[in-house]
Amino acid sequence: MELIDVVVIGAGQAGLTASYHLQRSGTDHVLLDRGTGPGGAWRDRWPSLRLGGVHGIHSLPGSALPATDGARPASEVVSEYFGRYEQELELPVLRPVKVDAVRDGGERLVVESSAGTWAARAVINATGTWENPFWPHYPGQHLFTGRQLHTADYRGPEEFRGQHVVVVGGGISAVEHLLEISEVAGTTWVTRRPPHFTDAAFTPEDGRAAVAEVERRVREGLPPGSVVSATGLPNSPAVIAARESGVLDRLPMFQRITAGGVAWDDGSEQRADAILWATGFRPAIAHLAPLNLRGPGGGIRLDGTRAVREPRLHLVGYGPSASTIGANRAGRAAAREVRALLRAGDQDWLK
Repeated sequence: MELIDVVVIGAGQAGLTASYHLQRSGTDHVLLDRGTGPGGAWRDRWPSLRLGGVHGIHSLPGSALPATDGARPASEVVSEYFGRYEQELELPVLRPVKVDAVRDGGERLVVESSAGTWAARAVINATGTWENPFWPHYPGQHLFTGRQLHTADYRGPEEFRGQHVVVVGGGISAVEHLLEISEVAGTTWVTRRPPHFTDAAFTPEDGRAAVAEVERRVREGLPPGSVVSATGLPNSPAVIAARESGVLDRLPMFQRITAGGVAWDDGSEQRADAILWATGFRPAIAHLAPLNLRGPGGGIRLDGTRAVREPRLHLVGYGPSASTIGANRAGRAAAREVRALLRAGDQDWLK
């Protein structure tokens, strides 16, 4: 077991930001990343998602995102950017490392992983959500003879050419999938609630209000929900054209899945070759289960980034910081609070 001051779990935007600030302060730490290369969740985005179509990539601290051809895949651009950042700053990244569990070891938190075990004075968890896609369950799901996949598995529209695809979900990813797939295949869009399209610009005030709602939920120990869900769907020229052509005509949620498609209680059915679940993600925090952090509301109660039940643990990229700019702020805040915790511990030891 290796003794260390801080273990950072996850080398996405939040983890790299935390590592940057820890390094600047001279804090001994290691950054454990599950990926086979740099890029965090961006590494696994579908190739047809171009940089010019991505909203809200924020620069990492100390290194501006370079001007790049917007037609390039976002996964390539961001992975290259993160990789250069790690190398130029010589951040202590180890990969691929799967963290199995974080446990209370008494004076330290014990981080068990595929690369060994660390006993840390503090842990910053930055694992995000991409590794934990949410799959709803519907009657007859096991009967479907076509293909079922999630946004996390989506690689582009060509694999559906000539087929009919039911896209489930009311978020931006679902709309992006529909715009692409409808060029080569038939599509049906299904959502639980009517989608909200907006022509209004998303203002800083809107952003603060959305983040404040998620912060309220995590302070109360509730599952965080999504900041993006409060923003509405932007009426871009491509979206307006798709609405006018009928591609974005939405149907209410089906009641069951059949061998050949989906069906509603009124007797209507839709044949499908594939069902694409664009139903979002949940925080990837199963490795934190031994710490028993979840409260009665089902979420982890936070004070800022600090877990209330375990003050040596900080969660970044969770809840209100689950965006690139939010991840930067949370990573900086967590590093600052961890340094204060370590200094306080050193002073107690000297006494």
